[in-house]
Amino acid sequence: MSQLEIKSNYQPSALRSDCANCFALCCVALPFAASADFAFHKDGGTPCRNLQQDYRCSIHTKLREDGCNGCVTYECFGAGQKVSQTIFNGIDWRSAPESAPSMYAVFPIVQQLHEMLYYLADALSREALRDLHADLQAVFSETEQLTELPVDQLIRLDVPIHRAKVNELLLRASERIRSNVTALRDPKRQPKKRPGAGADLIGANFRNTDLRGMNFRGALLLGADLRQADLREADMIGADLRAAKLCGADLRGSLFLTQAQLNVASGDANTRLPHHLTRPAHWNAEKK
Repeated sequence: MSQLEIKSNYQPSALRSDCANCFALCCVALPFAASADFAFHKDGGTPCRNLQQDYRCSIHTKLREDGCNGCVTYECFGAGQKVSQTIFNGIDWRSAPESAPSMYAVFPIVQQLHEMLYYLADALSREALRDLHADLQAVFSETEQLTELPVDQLIRLDVPIHRAKVNELLLRASERIRSNVTALRDPKRQPKKRPGAGADLIGANFRNTDLRGMNFRGALLLGADLRQADLREADMIGADLRAAKLCGADLRGSLFLTQAQLNVASGDANTRLPHHLTRPAHWNAEKK
């Protein structure tokens, strides 16, 4: 991901899910309720009914069709393999059931820390933020060190306090990047409904609009029409893109966009993506 040097023991792949090296922790540790995102209820610490003995999902190729869109949306940012292979040394919860409660408690904490590392790595990769590089690197290293704490300390970690520190820096980075492109927007392609952090933009029509450098942090973009929209350098952190239409949209350079956000949207071969993200397979099968 990075153009600038990131001082870290992590490889870029460490911040992406690697299910082959995880003991299906998201399918066991986390609870979910029957809803539009899940076809049934499951308690935390209880294996999903679709989980097989080899820790693979029996409906993985048809999660969306079987009403488990929430599984497609979820991203552990590599916390699964970190907890499974490093923190618990490759010993799974079936072989050592006495370790299961601690493993389940640690997993969501490491997931949050890895998510912060992903966003910090995104910011560190940007040449325009070179003057913030030292601050970003310091917080990245601090976050990385937290993932190395002993299990008992990880469980007691006050994640919201650390997240607030990370978020303050990410906001500075976002404002710096976005301010550089504001003047470049095409006045003839400005949206009628202005986006903003946390905005309710469900079903909004942004087709063929110039959204460069705009703030979609935490925005509700469910079913929004973003076809042929220019989203370069837009802040997408936490934006809900379920069923959003991204055909022909330009997302190159968008800030803090994740693979999970793309997985729940619809797009096509003309959707331009950041180089570190992958075009979802189901986009090729959908009618545009």
